[in-house]
This record gives sequence, C-alpha cells and structure tokens, in this order.
Amino acid sequence: MPVPPDTTFLTTIQQALHEARRQLTPVHEAATLEAEILLGHVLQQSRAQLYTWPHNPVSADQLSRFKALVTRRFNGEPIAYLVGYREFWDLSLTVSPATLIPRPETERLVEIALDLIPSEMPWHVADLGTGSGAIALAIAKHRPRCQVLATDLSMAALTIAQQNAHHLGITNLTFKKGSWCAPLSGLVFDFIISNPPYIAENDPHLGEGDLRYEPASALISAENGLNDLLQIAQSAPHALKKGGWLLLEHGFEQGDSVMNLLKVNGYNNIICYHDDGQRERATLAQTSL
Repeated sequence: MPVPPDTTFLTTIQQALHEARRQLTPVHEAATLEAEILLGHVLQQSRAQLYTWPHNPVSADQLSRFKALVTRRFNGEPIAYLVGYREFWDLSLTVSPATLIPRPETERLVEIALDLIPSEMPWHVADLGTGSGAIALAIAKHRPRCQVLATDLSMAALTIAQQNAHHLGITNLTFKKGSWCAPLSGLVFDFIISNPPYIAENDPHLGEGDLRYEPASALISAENGLNDLLQIAQSAPHALKKGGWLLLEHGFEQGDSVMNLLKVNGYNNIICYHDDGQRERATLAQTSL
C-alpha cells in the first residue's frame, strides 16, 4: 500500500512540480502530466507557461490548493473532476461527478459519425445518454447544417451539457430529458448515436481507477452489460427514417453480441469498428429501406 503524500512543498513552480511528481509516481503512471495539469489549473496557466517561468514563486494560498488537489489525486479522484473539465475531440468540456468522463476511445464514434454525415446535408441527429454533451457537441460543431438532439435521463447531466453548449457557442442542438428513445417520440432522425452503459455489474474494473468515482448509472447495465444496448436497438427503428443509421459504442468483447442483437432486430449493413488500440469499440447498422 503506497504511503500517502506528505505536505512538504517548496515555493517555486519547478519545485512544486518536482515534489508532486515524486508523490504521485507510486500510484499514477502519468504523474508528470497530472502534476502539470493540477498546478496549471491552480495558477491558471498552460503547461507551456509552467516551463517558461519555472522559477516563479507559488503563493501560500496557491500552494495550499495545489497540495489538496495532489492529495485527492493520490487517493484516486479523477483529474477531470478535480479540475472540472476534460478535452474531447477539439472541445474543452465542463464535467462533474454527475457525468461520465469523456474518453479518447469515444472519439472514434465522432470520427465514424463525421465520415457518415454528409457535410452539406441537414441531417437530424440524436445523441442518447449525452452526459456532458461530448458526442452531440462535436457533431453539431463540425456539421453545422445538422440539427442535433441530445437526451439524458439525468437532469444534472443535461444541465452540464447545456452549459457546455452555451460556453462553446454551439446552437444547432436541443436537449430533452428521458430514457433512450422515449424523448424521440413523434420525431424522425437520419442518425442515432449513443455511448450507453455497457459494463456488467460484476466487472472487476468497476473497482479500479476513475470508474470508482463516475456515476454507476452511466457505466453499469444488466444482462452482462447488454441490456441498454438491446433497449436502444429495439426502439431506435421507430425513430429512424427508412435507411437511417444507428451507431453504438460497446465493450471490447461485445462486438459479436451487439452485431447479433442488431441482426435479430432487423438491421442491415452492420459494421463493427475498432479503436486505436485495435479493440472492438463501436458498431454501425442501418434500418431497412
């Protein structure tokens, strides 16, 4: 068991970073990066600025706040929650413990979506379980002719997503509260996308890393992680136009299961995509023409 960090910090940027790295290294592989992010957050400086003026002093108040953040990170709290934001695609997004932390793997969904959506076509797109709004906002920004609807069962998450949209000045999207396709009633979409919960209740990874602090409702699904994926697959055709598309993120061992449940529910042209780590990450399917 690692020894908790001590509270002895020196007074310059360089020294503070050195001490934080020393303390975080036993428990976090990216100790250097994390120390830089936390100190940059406290000082309101970029990582580059920290190294431009490494001998600048750190005030007592700044030092106290930095030490507190380092201790919380040592104890496992996610960096994104400590600083209140996360970079995703080309967006800086506010996040909170009410939302899942956007991950680099999910950027694969945005890449697939932007390849699929014609840049000049005014498609109607729905992002189900939007959380911080990461997927919806990335699509809305890069396909400004599209109208995007972002939904979530959590009002707290929707509030964060709306704040992100306002801060980023992205206006071609709306928000609705509700579970999966229920908020889409009476509407028709060209494309539905979702990163739903897909972790099984007994998955040991739930006790590791950032997952310990993220909302369980955004992570865990019944039926060995497939229940929410199945619900979306069953209900999405009622909200998609003929020949419309559904794109789902899923676990790296769920590709075959997701493809099968899509086949059973009448989808065609089913393709499983891999992420940068060559792991099954998302499956795209089309409704009947």
